[in-house]
Amino acid sequence: MTTKTRVVVVGGGLIGTWTALLLVKRGLDVILIEKGIVGAQSSGVNFGNLRLQGRHPGQYPLSLRSQALWENIEELIGDRCEFEKTGHLYVAKNDAEHEKLEQHARVAESHGLVIERIGRNELRRRWSWVGEEPQSATYSARDATANPRLVSVAVARAAQHLGAEIAENTRVTEVLRSGEGFTVKTANGRTIGCDAVVNAAGAWALEVAEAFGETAPMFAAGPPQFVTEPLAYRITPSVQAVDGSVIARQIPRGNVIFAGYPRTASDPVLNRAPVPPVKTLNGMRSLMKIAPFLKSAQVIRVWSGIEGYLPDMLPVIGKSETTPGLFHAFGFCGHGFQVGPGVAAVLVDLIVDGKTETPIDLFSINRFKNEVLVSDKLAKEFDAPAASGSRAG
Repeated sequence: MTTKTRVVVVGGGLIGTWTALLLVKRGLDVILIEKGIVGAQSSGVNFGNLRLQGRHPGQYPLSLRSQALWENIEELIGDRCEFEKTGHLYVAKNDAEHEKLEQHARVAESHGLVIERIGRNELRRRWSWVGEEPQSATYSARDATANPRLVSVAVARAAQHLGAEIAENTRVTEVLRSGEGFTVKTANGRTIGCDAVVNAAGAWALEVAEAFGETAPMFAAGPPQFVTEPLAYRITPSVQAVDGSVIARQIPRGNVIFAGYPRTASDPVLNRAPVPPVKTLNGMRSLMKIAPFLKSAQVIRVWSGIEGYLPDMLPVIGKSETTPGLFHAFGFCGHGFQVGPGVAAVLVDLIVDGKTETPIDLFSINRFKNEVLVSDKLAKEFDAPAASGSRAG
């Protein structure tokens, strides 16, 4: 027997759950299928940063649309998920890094973001915990954080409350074209007929794309992350070194959460994201240079995630180039948490209205039919074997 629905969403991470929620709010029947537990992959184990500073210039319209949804999260889903406008402090240690900060600031300001420039003395006056190494910073008060362990589950719960079906521990085995729609088959023997399919399967999304003659040079990796014991609450903004060696925030309970580069390879087949101990030690050394009071802090847990990365460090978002009714959203290169709600809103635009006002041409899967330039960030932020070479395609 075949179940009928309007849209099947493959993948129960942040983008999949937000897509299901916004679709059902528009009156469409939705079934979300997740091979494991909602929010258990990168959507639930990332750093939780809702950073607006330092984004790719072409990503700002999407990023700002997404931030507006984050700022309205409690009204949308009935749960704040520890969303807080903490602000984001971007720090530089030398003149070259200061120039990068200035470049990022100019781009952000061109999209209407308010950026403060902060010199060395002012930096230490406002945030007394900052050490001697940072020389300058920029600050964006609109940047925020949220708890990734809570969000996808809360969004899925809100979607379910409105009538969406959430099928966990259900692996999609086949997606077939069927007339003007699709037939989706699962490992537990279920068959679902639908008009549209959203491919939001994260690091596993190529299985769906390649079934319809599309692909991308995606590989799996993740940043080393750790959390310290609870300490006196001093670091109120999210803090990032412009070279990526430190991304840190302290939650009101006192724990300091860290992420940093270089990222390392993950294994989507074995579902493993190991963190070599040396990365934790190096991360703690880098963190102490920015916040020396953490010198004696004890690390109590270490982890990473399985994220999809593409050579130009940009995601795939939008309509399939081969199959009407198929929509892709994957390869977010560690940036999916902030843009997730906005990506979902764009997908809903495309499914319901047939178009979107948010520019997404830059993210077309079609770009990989030709060679694409490998991002400079890739070589600087990774030590995974896949992050080599100057072109990919």
